[in-house]
This record gives sequence, structure tokens and C-alpha cells, in this order.
Amino acid sequence: MDGFRPSLDVVREFPIIPLGLSVFLSAHGWRRRSLSPSGAICAAVFAFVMMAVPLRVFGVSCIVFYLLGSRATKVGKKLKSELEAGHASEGYRNGWQVVSNAFSAFIASILWSALFVPQSFWSKVLPQNIVSRGSPMNIDQQCPLSLTFPYSRFLILAAVGHFACCLGDTLASELGILSPTRPILITTLRPVPPGTNGAMSLVGTAVSFLGGAVIGLSFAVTLFVQSSACRAHPWSLLSEMCGWGFAGGGIGSLLDSLMGATIQRTRYSKSSRKILQDDTVANAEDEVTVVSGFNILTNGQINLISSALTAILVAGLAS
Repeated sequence: MDGFRPSLDVVREFPIIPLGLSVFLSAHGWRRRSLSPSGAICAAVFAFVMMAVPLRVFGVSCIVFYLLGSRATKVGKKLKSELEAGHASEGYRNGWQVVSNAFSAFIASILWSALFVPQSFWSKVLPQNIVSRGSPMNIDQQCPLSLTFPYSRFLILAAVGHFACCLGDTLASELGILSPTRPILITTLRPVPPGTNGAMSLVGTAVSFLGGAVIGLSFAVTLFVQSSACRAHPWSLLSEMCGWGFAGGGIGSLLDSLMGATIQRTRYSKSSRKILQDDTVANAEDEVTVVSGFNILTNGQINLISSALTAILVAGLAS
């Protein structure tokens, strides 16, 4: 029987609950038509890696972003399909969209596990000159946000900035079109058709900040529940996380709008009176005009860049 102990230890240490939860949520998203097949697969992989990290803030924030983002997409999908040609009426998120909305936090979670969880999978895979910068952490005695652990603090706040940007952008995109007034282009301040890349509305801007604050709240609650050391200063923890989440939602919205208005082309069909998506092919008889921007980056690429920049800015300013 002794020969079976190593394999049993591996089974006991394998994060079965994160695996089951990530597969369940991804399958649920696919069944509810929030995720395409490729989106469901990517979501399962990315969610599993983040949920498997012993510090639960990465996994919890991933779940919060998915649930709120999916709900917002369902709310705005009908009106958005009326305003944007080529918009998937079922609200699908494909694999690339999932990656662009999770990549920065995904990397932060891997680095945190490698630096602060001895003998973790990532600590064995990544180069030792990276792993050696961390040290074992007892989160009941040491708050992961403490300045004593600058790398831990940086990585957590990078994840805050990332998800604040992504949720803020999703809420602004899906709910901003409900604004009673026409949006304005951030570079010219002139009214433009709803759905224009780089356009901002009062409702869209408000929900961007609100979404970021919700992400910050999810981090604060998770740290409060999991770490005895973080519970020592609850109001400081709450105000700091919500504050940086709020800022991340605003910073992300600003960056996304600036890039969307300049290096992402927005086309408008006068015949159908709809915004054309990046990959939408206009009919020969359509009269199409360019509302703004140059055809340099797609929406997914801008989401990836803006979320990464927001993650770095928030983590850098807060560290």
C-alpha cells in the first residue's frame, strides 16, 4: 500500500473544487449562450488557474466579473443588435474575447502562486530568478496587501486594476447605450451614433466607475474573510480596495475610449443606420462612412492593451 501514497497525495492536493467550479461556470455560460464553444474552453482554463491559487481574490474576482458581465450583456443585447450590424444577438463571447478580458489577472495569479506558495506548480515551472523574489506567506499572520510584501501587493492591485477596467468597459459598452442622450466622441466632444468606439455617455461613464468599485469590494470582502491579518483594519481595507477599484474603472474607461476613438476604426451604414463591427462586410449598395479612428487595432486587442495598462498603472500608483 505504501507505493500508492504519492499518487494519493497528488489526488488530495489537486484543486478539485476549482476544477469543478470552473467547468460548471463555463458549461453554464455555453448553455446560456453567453460563451461560444471556444470561449467556454478558454474560460474554463483561465478560471481554473485563477481559482486554484490559494489566495482566493483572483478566483472570486473572476467569478464576479463573469456573472456581472454576462448579466449586463444579456440586458443590453437586444438594443445593441438594433444599433450595431453584425452584433451577435445571442451575446456570445469567443475565445479571443475571453483571453483579452482575463490575461493580465491570469498572469498576476500565476506569479503570485509562484512567488508565495512553496512547491506550487508554477514555482517549479517558472525560472528560479523569478521565484526567488518571493517568500512563503502565512496569510493569517501577514496581510497579502502589506507593504512588507511589495510583490504580493503589486500583483493583487494589478488584478484589481485589470478586472476593474474589464468590468467597467463591459458595463459601459452594454449599458451605456441605455443613456437617454447621444454619446460624445472623447477626442472631439461631438455627438456620435450610439455604439461608436471611443464614445462616452453619462450612463456609460457612471457604470464604469461603479463596476470598478464593485470589483474592489469583492477583493476587500475576500481578503477580509480569508486573512485574519487583513481583518485587523477592516475599514482601511475596504476604502483602499474600493478606491483603487473605482479609479481602475475610470482609468480603464478613459484608456479604452482614447484608443477606440483613434486607433480603432468605426464605420456607420447610412442605409441600415447601424454601426458596423470590425469584421462586418458591408454590402455593395450600402453607403458607409468612417465615423472615427484608423483601422489599426480590433476591439479585442484594445481590451487587452487597456486592461494591461490599467493593471500596471493601478498597481504602480498604489504600491
